[in-house]
Amino acid sequence: MDPKSLFSLSDHLDALSKEGDPLEVLHETVDFEYFRAWLVEGLGCGDGSKGGRSPFDPVMMFKALILQAQHNLSDARMEFMIRDRRSWLRFLGLSLGDLTLDENTIRHFRNCLTETVTLKRVMKAFDWQLRKKGYIPMSRQIVDASVVPAPRQRNTESEREAIKSGKSASGRVTV
Repeated sequence: MDPKSLFSLSDHLDALSKEGDPLEVLHETVDFEYFRAWLVEGLGCGDGSKGGRSPFDPVMMFKALILQAQHNLSDARMEFMIRDRRSWLRFLGLSLGDLTLDENTIRHFRNCLTETVTLKRVMKAFDWQLRKKGYIPMSRQIVDASVVPAPRQRNTESEREAIKSGKSASGRVTV
């Protein structure tokens, strides 16, 4: 990759993808648009008729809260990490030079969702989507933002019945 190339950023992100960017897996696993109506309702977002700077996209902000929870970051540290990590920018749908979330915006967004109980609702639905796709949500335990497939049951029907009746999978009585 030529660092002076016009396409060096694109090349860099392509290399991350080839290595297995866990945020791409998360993006492909979870339908984040599913949460949009709940987030807008929970925030009480207006239609913009009163003017002011347009608010950040609520789905993008929810994704930021997911990253923050996965990495156990403060609001100030989250602000820095969004600016620092290219893979996070890509996950959030931002480009270099775009206006990014600051710590006050992150805190305000989380507080609004918490006050209206929306955050609890969308996090429950987020966990449900992960489970539905065969992943185990590990709240506050995912340090490297990885998504891990859930273990699959490999016992046959007869082995399951034996286990339920107090026997081992081979049919012997267990004590």
